Amino acid sequence: MKELKILYLYPDLLELYGDYGNIQILKYRIEKRGFKAIIDRYCINDEAPDFKSYDLIFAGGGADNEQSILAKDLFQYKDKIKEAVDNGVFFLLICGAYQLFGKYYKGVEGNIVKGLNIFDYYTEAIADRKQRCIGNIVIEATLNGKKTKVIGFENHGGQTFNIDKPFGKVLFGNGNKFSDTEEGFFLNNVIATYLHGPLLSKNPEVTDYIIKYCLDRKYNEDIVLDPLDNSFENACREQLLKTFEVPI
Repeated sequence: MKELKILYLYPDLLELYGDYGNIQILKYRIEKRGFKAIIDRYCINDEAPDFKSYDLIFAGGGADNEQSILAKDLFQYKDKIKEAVDNGVFFLLICGAYQLFGKYYKGVEGNIVKGLNIFDYYTEAIADRKQRCIGNIVIEATLNGKKTKVIGFENHGGQTFNIDKPFGKVLFGNGNKFSDTEEGFFLNNVIATYLHGPLLSKNPEVTDYIIKYCLDRKYNEDIVLDPLDNSFENACREQLLKTFEVPI
């Protein structure tokens, strides 16, 4: 039986707005295809993980305090994480985790949380805590040459700059910064985004892109995923897009 190994980083600290749901959705859609999903968790003081041995590494969102707590722990693995990224391991990074993979995060008081510097972007919070990019968001992403609308929920005061490869074009909501035209960061094996919700429950095409990528890479095949019944998800998506007045 084919299997995929998933590492969930800091589930006790990075789990805002139901981000654990992304793990549940991945497990469900992997196993519905007859594959096995192995899910490991890593928390501070656990044994060091072998990052490159995983097919997918996931980290969710957290507030400034949580980011400060775990940043030092995460930084000790900087080289191993960079090696895993370069080797093609898939990374799904939400909000706070997205920020930590950049150069730095500058907080409201001017404090600097050093990032892993895996990617060249950086994030700076707005001085007024009341000013936040918050609410529903829709972006248009291109996955395997196909455009798809991606729906989520954003809630971040940090403004992310120097993005050269965005996840998608903003159709509704803010994005990386207030009233931005772009959202997130994207490579073939990296999706870094502010979209909570959880992201994958609303976007089966994104989930299947990740699953197929991981299977193809691991088994060196062009695997065709068995179609699943997405009628419920699609009905919800259509209703949301109508509510946001985004063309379906």
